[in-house]
Amino acid sequence: MQIRKIDTRNRAEARKFIQLPYRLYRKSPYWVPPLLSEMELVLDRDRHPFYQHSEAEFFIAESDGQVVGRLAALHNRNYCAHHQEQTGFLYYFDAVDDQQVANGLFNAAVDWARSQGLDLLLAGKGIIRSNGAGLLVEGFDDPYMPIGILYNYPYYQQLFDRYGFAKENDHLSGMLLKSADIGNRVHGIAERVMEQGNFQIMTCKTKKEMYPWIPRVEKVHHEAFHTNAGYYPTTPAEFELLARGFISLADPALIKLVMKGDEIAGFAMTFPNIAPALRAIRGRLWPFGWMAVLYAQKTSPVIDGSAIGLLPQYQGRGANALLYNEIEKTLRSRGVERVNIIQVDERNARSKADHESMGVNFHLRHRTYRLRIV
Repeated sequence: MQIRKIDTRNRAEARKFIQLPYRLYRKSPYWVPPLLSEMELVLDRDRHPFYQHSEAEFFIAESDGQVVGRLAALHNRNYCAHHQEQTGFLYYFDAVDDQQVANGLFNAAVDWARSQGLDLLLAGKGIIRSNGAGLLVEGFDDPYMPIGILYNYPYYQQLFDRYGFAKENDHLSGMLLKSADIGNRVHGIAERVMEQGNFQIMTCKTKKEMYPWIPRVEKVHHEAFHTNAGYYPTTPAEFELLARGFISLADPALIKLVMKGDEIAGFAMTFPNIAPALRAIRGRLWPFGWMAVLYAQKTSPVIDGSAIGLLPQYQGRGANALLYNEIEKTLRSRGVERVNIIQVDERNARSKADHESMGVNFHLRHRTYRLRIV
């Protein structure tokens, strides 16, 4: 077996890194393939905004001429500066069920991190903040896995545990079923909050109308989440990238802004879950994959609640009922069966309790691991 860094500027080398999970999960009915174009951008050091401030290396494990494992090691300098610590990330880990393969990849990443002056590694944090956090450790049989979070086989947890990784924290995802009938619980509260707080709900009619709002949503996103334990700032170019990625998959009618006067007070960004379509097209939009995606966007029985947030001054004052009320309206108006609530940090007790009081059943658990470099 050989462990080596790949030359990301060599398309054949980059393809080896990108293609491994497509082969590894080819029989899985639950893994959701990323778009190939997105993964190609991740490895493009000239185009991806991450490389304007930080560094990464991509490793593969090969045996008998076949790729059997992969791993990315990231040095996000903006994260290190924000948290005042020398911490690196590990992401895009995939491997066959072989501890020797995993150990070889982890050893290579540790050596690289040490050369960067890092003293801690967090496994399950990606190249951009919107990447799904953590390794899946509970909930392996959901055909409507939320888009953008990681799926992996159950044996991955053992590969990390045996090497010496320890739990850092967990993120929980769950489902809010149509049968939960939250309307009666939140509709009256939402009406009173709207009247007393002079709030309004704004929705764009077209994707074109959404683009000018990106800088303002970025500001609100920072204010709403900057006190969260795992938060770190993105650059304007990074936020533009993730926002445009959201908009490309969005139905404008599902993106809600809570307005107080002319200012944004909060947002609820929900998207049709297109997991079955992405499995069918195997990450390829062209030449015909985009047709399957468009059809799934209009007909999916599941909605992903990808980002839901309120400015701190409005939290805990009933304003969250506005967002739940909008989610409930989406359930009714589109006839969907459930909304996925995605990656609530277990350390955020208030958010977890709020969701559970609305009837959310948390069934997925993603674990971020840490490894101290000696």
